Amino acid sequence: MNNLCIPDFVKGTERFSAETLNWITSQNLWNIWVPKLYGGRECSFTEGLQLLQQLARHDGSLGWTVTLCSGANYFVGNLQPETAQRIFTEGAHKPIFGGSGGLFGYAEKTGDSYRLSGTWKYATGGPYLTHVTLNAKITQGGKELLQEDGSPVFKSFVIPKDAVNLIDDWNTMGMQATRTCSFNIDQYIAQESQSFQYDHFYLPQAIYKINFRVFADLTLWINYIGIAQHFEEELNSLKAELDFKALSAQVAKAEKDCFAFAFQVEERIANEQPLDPEFIAEIHQTAAAPVRALSKSLIAVYPHLGINAARENNTLNHIFRDYFTATQHRNFTR
Repeated sequence: MNNLCIPDFVKGTERFSAETLNWITSQNLWNIWVPKLYGGRECSFTEGLQLLQQLARHDGSLGWTVTLCSGANYFVGNLQPETAQRIFTEGAHKPIFGGSGGLFGYAEKTGDSYRLSGTWKYATGGPYLTHVTLNAKITQGGKELLQEDGSPVFKSFVIPKDAVNLIDDWNTMGMQATRTCSFNIDQYIAQESQSFQYDHFYLPQAIYKINFRVFADLTLWINYIGIAQHFEEELNSLKAELDFKALSAQVAKAEKDCFAFAFQVEERIANEQPLDPEFIAEIHQTAAAPVRALSKSLIAVYPHLGINAARENNTLNHIFRDYFTATQHRNFTR
């Protein structure tokens, strides 16, 4: 198991300190999934999940930010090799990707380039990023291009953060230090080399053979588990007569199931077995149910914690707010 020694100062309240950000970079955690060829840790799927679990168990915002940003750096496998080489090995700083998975803006195709415009929501880690990733509907001559089934033609892009205007609109009860934000782009010209497709990979590592829905489900699920474990640890430290055996049992089962799926995914890929739609759906459904169960257990325990747990500077209150902010991610709300 990859064990991290996480210093006490590594945590977030309203924003990560420079010291915390430097520690994340020193541990190369933005690059959990990036191959060693490009300076990454090149973790296996289970190794990476173990790291994310430890981070989330230490601090919700820490785990969530590293999960979403390392998940964006995962797109190194989708980038054209020349672009990946330029960004990951030739820059002065290690890249930190992050952005929006929503299809909010437009890319007007003009020759071999695209003019990006629009406003995108929910970019985790906005101020910490070096590059922004986004999806954009393709237009040509001002007309939106459509697939045969009527759905929009779209592409994904990675562009320098300096090309976007960050919008400070993260006014939520928890996950404050993620500094999630919206961003606006006005007529930025992106080259074809800055575009990529989620299902097209240039790198051979096993991690890039994982269906992206499965990758997203399990990396988010392990965060909920880690945050719930942190809550459980704080309950234990109270040494009070509280009954949270149901919560403990659900946390243990969720952890077991999450890693069992991760092992199955790795085994199937090693044996060149496809991740069929039924298996992908099973993972999603199995992940969603325990998240709902954990939520119910946390809500059941919380009213018995006294007025101290209602104070904003209380650790249990902080964890509670982080957890229920994280559960609003669209992966597990639809």
